[in-house]
Amino acid sequence: MRFAIFGDIHANLEALQAVMADAEAHGVTHYVCLGDVVGYNANPHECLEIVRSLDCPVVKGNHDEQASMTDDLTGFNPLAEEAINWTRRQLNDEDKQWLRDLKMVRQVRDFTIVHATLDTPHKWGYVFNQLDAAASFNYQHTTLCFYGHTHAPRAYIREGSVKSQVLDKLSIEPSKKYFINVGSVGQPRDGDWHAAYCLYYPDKNLVELRRIEYDIWTAQDKIVAAGLPQRLADRLALGK
Repeated sequence: MRFAIFGDIHANLEALQAVMADAEAHGVTHYVCLGDVVGYNANPHECLEIVRSLDCPVVKGNHDEQASMTDDLTGFNPLAEEAINWTRRQLNDEDKQWLRDLKMVRQVRDFTIVHATLDTPHKWGYVFNQLDAAASFNYQHTTLCFYGHTHAPRAYIREGSVKSQVLDKLSIEPSKKYFINVGSVGQPRDGDWHAAYCLYYPDKNLVELRRIEYDIWTAQDKIVAAGLPQRLADRLALGK
């Protein structure tokens, strides 16, 4: 058994296709999506179709929530707001209903998945440090939890105190708890433009971060052609 854990696709079709190809090449048997399938980039419907075709566990992200609603946007900066309003016009009723029906938190096999935080998942808080992670650990009932939202891969480990470390290859010890951000497929923000996701090997108790090259130029061209802000195209190359 081998899991591909991925999220924050943000409608970047080229990045998602590259991740799917890499996962298949590594013999992945199961897929898990941490939300924010849509937003920012130019292929929301196409990315939704791919994720839906996997028939895999998915949790709701804040962009998924806002894209599926008709209410005025709340808590979004002007750049994200413009992208969400555009995304709403690209999605059909079935797409929006699927997004609305997503759960905030799920348990998959022996691990947990959430987009933002476990303590208040519906408030879309960010986990940037040990103190932020500590709040989620109080609600974590499995050894391992995967999350997204910050677009930056990171591992928080609790064994008494909470420690933080860069995510590369991480051995999971049953006596500890792990809150792991798998990075972003479609809009990384850790200074590395490559698409990010994780492989999880339950039989080896191992989590491995993968960084994948993709056709970023086509993704950028699509953003501009769609009439979305130029800055959304530019930031892809910066990984910010």
